[in-house]
Formats: sequence, structure tokens, C-alpha cells
Amino acid sequence: MRTWLTALAILAVAAAPAFGGPLRAGAEAVRDRALKDSTAYDYVESLSVEVGPRLAGSEAAARARDWALAKLTALGFVNVHVEPFPITAWLRGPEAAEIVAPHPQKLAIIGLGGSVPTAPEGVEGEIALFHTYADLLAAPPGSLTGKIAVVTQPMPRAQDGSGYGALNPARRQGPSEAARRGAVAYLVRSLATGVSREPHTGAMNYAADAPKIPAAALSVIDAILIDHLAERGQPIRIRLKLASTTEPASAWTVAGEIRGTEHPEQIVQVGGHLDSWDPGTGSIDDGAGMAIAVATAKLAGTQNPPKRTIRVALFGAEEMDFAREAFAAAHMAEAPRIVVIGESDIGADAAWSVQIPAGSLKTPEMQDYAATVAPLAVYVSPEPATGSGDDVANLIKAGVPAVAVRQDASRYFDWHHSSEDTLDKIDPTQLSQAVATWASFVYIVANSDIDFRALAAAAAPAKPGP
Repeated sequence: MRTWLTALAILAVAAAPAFGGPLRAGAEAVRDRALKDSTAYDYVESLSVEVGPRLAGSEAAARARDWALAKLTALGFVNVHVEPFPITAWLRGPEAAEIVAPHPQKLAIIGLGGSVPTAPEGVEGEIALFHTYADLLAAPPGSLTGKIAVVTQPMPRAQDGSGYGALNPARRQGPSEAARRGAVAYLVRSLATGVSREPHTGAMNYAADAPKIPAAALSVIDAILIDHLAERGQPIRIRLKLASTTEPASAWTVAGEIRGTEHPEQIVQVGGHLDSWDPGTGSIDDGAGMAIAVATAKLAGTQNPPKRTIRVALFGAEEMDFAREAFAAAHMAEAPRIVVIGESDIGADAAWSVQIPAGSLKTPEMQDYAATVAPLAVYVSPEPATGSGDDVANLIKAGVPAVAVRQDASRYFDWHHSSEDTLDKIDPTQLSQAVATWASFVYIVANSDIDFRALAAAAAPAKPGP
């Protein structure tokens, strides 16, 4: 898969000009090692086979914690430790849905994370069909009383994954918006780019001022079926059964370091999230992201002892939105010492662009970086990074500079949050290219004195006087 990428990288590296200096030489050596290194694939293969799905708060999440501790230790990281934090675990029970009229049909559905259960006998009602989420929002209060709201808007495929962000409100806020209008349950077409009968789950958030109604995602195929039946003009009735429990639990971020030799108090941080949804093995979301972060830190930190400390963090409970606040609370005091932070959470395919902190693009260090990744068909964007991943968002808001590596998400959402998120979807060549893109950046930052905060301040527009 993507053999053109391998050929391009080999030819471009062979034709690359002479090194620009010791820093670039080291970065290029890290890049070239990463293209041949199996650390990332070995990591995600082990995780997929030995742990598998690891929903936060489940027994498998505890096994994932122990696995991660052992893995970082075996790879030579120091200060390997666990950072526990409390969560409310949401655990899935039996689920089923069917069309009961006009023509009985089983439906492939999956409950959204955080959904309340139905009564044991389920909930049944005529559907109110909306082809777009905007149509649901336009429905007046009371217009859905006693009905099951169904939104069938398709998600567009995009290299940058922007279709997911655009439709996320339909999953996140849709249940409460339907409830405000009187609906007794909510179904949304899976946020997915593939055409499959495997539904895609994900978290939803109840609004404080709306009733809590059960909510699930329909497979793309079944959403298309409902659209087709609706064209016949007959009322459609659906029965939905969802079971789930919630309970107090613990989650854990697992972290390790490669200590800096000259400025060990200065931290270059990368990470991915340890938890996953339960239907698949969590190989691309976010086994691959963790693998990229771990391999990045290992490769960048062992080319030669880094001047600054490189830290890798494997965040617990990202999928249900707990890790962001917990990690920020645990590390806010050291935020001024975090030189740059990044999170890998967009699968295993090749990188194509990198956003770096504001004001740093024209520095010698980042020019060296741009030259290093150019042979990988990666460019450094003129637009600075404003974020990187959900788990590091609060620290970035607090002023920690961010790096964001943009990987090809064209096929990621075919499998994301579904039973098809499995190891076979990972192309080792593309995974290694992503590692090379990350690792060469981390190497340069960890072995230089670049100060992203000062650069951003110097590049900021002057404030108008009084």
C-alpha cells in the first residue's frame, strides 16, 4: 500500500543536498532510522494482540496500564510511572434495534458513550427523519413528542479529516437537541466515511437543560435503508433497546522519559491515548498514535543523549473526555518548563503537513526541520499550530507551545470507533513515515535551545497604545 511513498522517500533522500549542519545531520539520521525501524509497529501489534479493546473503567483498561508500564520500561525509558485519576466509567450492555413497521428489519446499531439505557423492554416510536443535522435544529419545540429522532446526514471524506469535526455536533449534541423537541430516543448515522454495516460509536454529551434520552449510532448501510424506506411515504416505527451501567472508577496515564543531559528540567513532550472504544481492538485509535509517540521518543532520544528531557505520555480515558482536565491538573505547575507538546491521534497513515509554534518557521532549527521532512513529501505549514490533541488542549490553552502533525485521514474514518478498528488496517510503511516526521522534529527541539514562547511573543502584533 502506498508504494509510491516509499519510492519517493528513497529517491529524495538519496538526492538530498549535503547536511546543513550537525543538528540537521542528526535529524536526517533519525529520519532515516525511523523509516527502517519496527518499534512503532511492534508496539501496536503487541497492544492489539495482548490487550485489545480497553474501554476506560473496564478490567481491560487496567491490563493496558500494566502492559504500558512494562513496555516503556523494556524500551529503556526512565521515571516510568502511573498517574491515576477518578472517572465515571460507562460500560456497555446488550444492544438491539429493529424496524417494526412497515416492514420488519433488524438494524445494526451501537450505543453512544454516555447514553442512558432504555427501559428493559426498550423504547418504540415512529421516527422523525432528518436528512441533515441542521434540519433537526430547525424543528420547533414539541414537534418530536413521542418520536424517535433519526439524523442520516453523511460524512464527507477528506484528507485532513475535517468532515468529522463538522458533523461531530450531530453525535455530541444531537440527543439533547432532539430531547428538547420532545423525542424519546435518538439515532444518528455513524460518523464514518466507509459504506459498511458496522456502526461507529463515540461519546455524546447531555445538556443540563434537556431530558436525557437513549442514543445510538446507525450503521451507514442502515441509515441508507431508512432513507430509502422513507421515500416510499409510509410511517416507519423503530424499537430500540440499550443497556449500560455507570460506576465510579479509576483511569491512568502512563508516562516515561529520556532524561536530558544539559537541561533536564526542560521537557519536550509527545503522547497518544491509552484507552479505546470497545467494539474493535483500538489499533488505529489510538494504538497507532501511542506507537508513533513511543517510537518518536525512543528514536529521537537514542540518536545521542538529548540536551532536553523527552517525555512520552499515554493518556487514560480520552474517549470519554476525562484525560484532558486530569492531565492539565497534574502538570499545570510545570507548564512553563514544557518546551513544546504534541499528541498523535489520527491513525497510522502517512504524514503530509506539520504545524509548528507561531513565529518559529524561519528559524535555522525549523528550516533544518523543513528540509529534513521534505523528502518524505511533508511540508511545514505557514499556519502555526493552535492545538494538537484533546488530551493536551488545556495545557496549550495555558500557553504551552504546540506541534501538530497532520496525517492522511482519508481512510481513517472508514474504521474509526468501530469493530473494524483492527491491526490489519495498519500499513507499516506509512506508520514509519509518520514516526520519521515526528521524530526528526523532536530530535531538533530536544537538542537545540529554540524558545518557542519567545519567538511567538516577538511575532505577535503590537498591541495598540492607550
